[in-house]
Amino acid sequence: MGKILERYVLREVVATWLVVTGVLLVILLVNQVVGVLGRAASAQFPQNVVLQLIWLGTLQNLSILLPVGLLLGIVLAFGRLYADSEMAAALACGAGPVKLYLPVALLAVLAAALLAWLTLDLAPGATEQALSLRHEAIRAGQFAPIAPGKFRTFGGGNDVVYAQSVNPDGTLHNVFVERSNGPLVQVVLAERASHAVSSDGMTHILTLFDGERFEGVPGSAEFRTVRFAEHVIPVQVPVGNDPVRDLEARPSASLLNSDDPKLRAELDWRVAMPLMCLVLAVLAVPLARLRPRQGRYARVWIAILIFLLYSQLISVGKVWIARGNAPRYLGLWWTHAVVIAVALVVILGPGVLGSLRYRMRNR
Repeated sequence: MGKILERYVLREVVATWLVVTGVLLVILLVNQVVGVLGRAASAQFPQNVVLQLIWLGTLQNLSILLPVGLLLGIVLAFGRLYADSEMAAALACGAGPVKLYLPVALLAVLAAALLAWLTLDLAPGATEQALSLRHEAIRAGQFAPIAPGKFRTFGGGNDVVYAQSVNPDGTLHNVFVERSNGPLVQVVLAERASHAVSSDGMTHILTLFDGERFEGVPGSAEFRTVRFAEHVIPVQVPVGNDPVRDLEARPSASLLNSDDPKLRAELDWRVAMPLMCLVLAVLAVPLARLRPRQGRYARVWIAILIFLLYSQLISVGKVWIARGNAPRYLGLWWTHAVVIAVALVVILGPGVLGSLRYRMRNR
């Protein structure tokens, strides 16, 4: 009977875990699609890069989905067993805590191993690949030829170019250019123009012929108008640099034995996530215990609060390490101890208080 019960509990937990993780993954994918499409529209990413960025972004965020999915999966699975009195029947037949914890512990170890591989190896590689793809997509979008009848942004959105038509040799006709520099706005109209890129690939050169330039501050009555036969506009391409993402893309082996607090904080965070998965799985079993007439979802909100507390403590601890406010030996181990203590108070607190009240009444 013991093996049957273990397999049954394991099947229930795995099925619920997969469903919960799948729902959370769909929500994540929707957010990923919206974010990537927004960046693709503003930075003019090529179409073939968008799906790759969505997939890589999903891999980067799976380290958060797996622990919360496992926690909710265990709580919901055991909640159903308690609500349908199946757990009461199993306990009445002599099933002890070992029979309940063994399948959950097995699943937790497998999930923690998967999460360790994800946070220590797969996610940094996915971040590095996403950064490379995004950088190349920005460059490809910035240096693509100007299309007729479409507004084109340069220089991080401070320069807008429009051409009514484009000849096969690249000559632009009926050109409109708007440039912003703080409150000062320049508007240039030209009959024709040429578009070139500097040898280092970091500067666009627009050469306009036979036009006018209007310069002033919007809302002010003072404007300056200049007619020109030839006017050159250099536009610098901003260099993409995201130090947080660059840090997340570093291989885990390069973070070992580092004296840089930021690198130590990143490594401690990567190690903390698999441990978080184990702790949440162990705490989920007693947390899911229901009293008579409680619904199967009665403990879900407590599980969510514990996960939010856990994730916030890890985030705060990571910031403290990165800023040098926490000793090196402390790391993020204290976050696990705090969550275990809080969870034990939530799980055992009502029973202890009930026993104290009973003893006080019978004195």
